[in-house]
Amino acid sequence: MTNPSSLSAILLFLLLSVSSAQHNVRTERISGSAGDVLEDNPVGKLKVYVYELPSKYNKKLLQKDPRCLTHMFAAEIFMHRFLLSSPVRTHNPDEADWFYAPIYPTCDLTPTGLPLPFKSPRMMRSAIQLISSNWPYWNKTEGADHFFVVPHDFGACFHYQEEKAIERGILPLLRRATLVQTFGQRNHVCLDQGSITIPPFAPPQKMQAHLIPPDVPRSIFVYFRGLFYDVNNDPEGGYYARGARAAVWENFKNNPLFDISTDHPTTYYEDMQRSIFCLCPLGWAPWSPRLVEAVVFGCIPVIIADDIVLPFADAIPWEEIGVFVAEKDVPELDTILTSIPTEVILRKQRLLANPSMKQAMLFPQPAQPGDAFHQILNGLARKLPHDGSVYLRAGEKVLNWTAGPVGDLKPW
Repeated sequence: MTNPSSLSAILLFLLLSVSSAQHNVRTERISGSAGDVLEDNPVGKLKVYVYELPSKYNKKLLQKDPRCLTHMFAAEIFMHRFLLSSPVRTHNPDEADWFYAPIYPTCDLTPTGLPLPFKSPRMMRSAIQLISSNWPYWNKTEGADHFFVVPHDFGACFHYQEEKAIERGILPLLRRATLVQTFGQRNHVCLDQGSITIPPFAPPQKMQAHLIPPDVPRSIFVYFRGLFYDVNNDPEGGYYARGARAAVWENFKNNPLFDISTDHPTTYYEDMQRSIFCLCPLGWAPWSPRLVEAVVFGCIPVIIADDIVLPFADAIPWEEIGVFVAEKDVPELDTILTSIPTEVILRKQRLLANPSMKQAMLFPQPAQPGDAFHQILNGLARKLPHDGSVYLRAGEKVLNWTAGPVGDLKPW
């Protein structure tokens, strides 16, 4: 760790050197194939059939609790709305490349707004049983040409605690489908190899309303607002965030380089725009909306989540725009960040200033070219054509309909 007596001088030097150079910051296009992928247009490259399911699987859930529209898991709702009017939608299922089932598995919230995943497996089973009984398409592939949006903490493992999510595994009936999910971690049972990792939902209009002039200097070196401990769910400590957030607090709570707190001020969005680095540590899951907010507000994301799989990684050059810090190295965070040359910081800021980078992280209403909706479609288009092996012989079954916990098999 940096000697405390030198911190103020270092902070002053860093802020002056970066801020004085910031007026020269311009947008930089992403080079190579990543830039081409980011700006790709999926229209004309795939056709999606949207199942018309009873409203109990989607709209009635939202009517019961409109908060589902604004929480970080809302991509499941907005993806449905987008596809209903998208030019990739086809009303002829026989010409479809992909089939989409509009189900809102996270729209079951506690009074404090946290999603309860415990009914989700039964809801999914019920919907798939309906689809397989009323249409012939599921049975041709047992879901291999279907995709589902599952934005729970640990995707289709449907539990908010990692240990129990691992124990459950991906819902057996979804193991041939493509899962569009916020959760991403390498070599993890809750991330299938063919899944598409997406950003969590962050309200675009709300963030737009808090934009400040781009020439306002970034006078905060490191910024973070959020929990460091979860005393209600992890009273002994160490399990939440695998101890990484606790390490941030214990090591840097009195460090003038770090503006960190559990308070969530009304100026939160403005503060991110005044910051050079924004910490994006894991919580119960590796991901959080801070990643979206950091990119949108041009604050270099400091990603503290070992083995994380980031959204649209084939299109967004995360290594070039962010800083990755291993969880075990959190006590050295000040040294790591102060060692980054000014020119490297400025290049990361130029890349973050690229509007296409910001657009790819958002689910705007209405949809815009290059946004997260289109990045999902690009991901689906790149998986085409389907391999011939996904199509089953008449009467052939691969999935086990009776696998999983007994509670999942109860009617929904």
